[in-house]
Amino acid sequence: MPEQPFEPDRAIAGTGAGGAMDLATSEAQTLERTPGGPLGTGPAARPRSLWSDAWRDLRRNPVFIVSALVILFLVVISLWPSLIASGSPLKCDLAKAQEGSQPGAPFGYDGQGCNVYTRTVYGARTSVTVGVCATLGVALFGSVLGGLAGFFGGFWDSVLSRITDVFFAIPVVLGGLVLLSVVTSNTVWPVIGFMVLLGWPQISRIARGSVITAKQNDYVQAARALGASNSRILLRHIAPNAVAPVIVVATIALGTYIALEATLSYLGVGLKPPSVSWGIDISAASPYIRNAPHALLWPSGALALTVLAFIMLGDAVRDALDPKLR
Repeated sequence: MPEQPFEPDRAIAGTGAGGAMDLATSEAQTLERTPGGPLGTGPAARPRSLWSDAWRDLRRNPVFIVSALVILFLVVISLWPSLIASGSPLKCDLAKAQEGSQPGAPFGYDGQGCNVYTRTVYGARTSVTVGVCATLGVALFGSVLGGLAGFFGGFWDSVLSRITDVFFAIPVVLGGLVLLSVVTSNTVWPVIGFMVLLGWPQISRIARGSVITAKQNDYVQAARALGASNSRILLRHIAPNAVAPVIVVATIALGTYIALEATLSYLGVGLKPPSVSWGIDISAASPYIRNAPHALLWPSGALALTVLAFIMLGDAVRDALDPKLR
């Protein structure tokens, strides 16, 4: 019997019946990488996925480490502000209005005699809550609509595209002034709902384009040829390979939503007193910028640092998940 020529894309393994069994390339590589095989590497030679490569790159990125530590600190003080700040942010003493730094009040007092340090610490809770909840809502709602439109296409894809065009034409700040001016609730949920309402089109378009690209790959066509249902193809094959751009955009947008909440609160249509917010404190301190600049400096600095940390985190995640940058 003549010898079979060696083909790198195929492997021949003998069977117990004296025949031969063709193995796919991936299975042949698995045999070669077992202990004692030609490569001699064993289980450690398992191929890495996009997510494992991304995590390896992130751990080596100082920008990611610094921004992640800042965000972790913000999350901790948002959950337990009393760890670093004593007293109530609503306790004010007009006799101490506009006074500078002193024991118990390292950031001084604002125009109403409130402790700027305590209000700055407690203001992180509002900003982080609004940013995280708005981002989750926008990412979930936009990803579902955009993913379904990109997967099925046709009439519903065209309808969704026209709807997103309408929402893109609405200025965000102007829309907030109009919609939130009629809201009487003093909680964060109207602000979060407004951000989800006007924020989902961006994520929807990103998800739609990513799904359209992913569904054209060979493994999706193979799964469809094997009889896989649409739900299985979408959840098991397309979603894991199309979610990376959504994560990147959502991470960067989180900082934008925090800044948007502060802007709306500054304009008087977002959160309102007695809620504690950096935007409210910046608005209240603006008339006293000459006499008490510290009351404006600290909440503004905290807001800028928070937004910068989330934007830097999003940039690091983008660099790690983009194969073109490797």
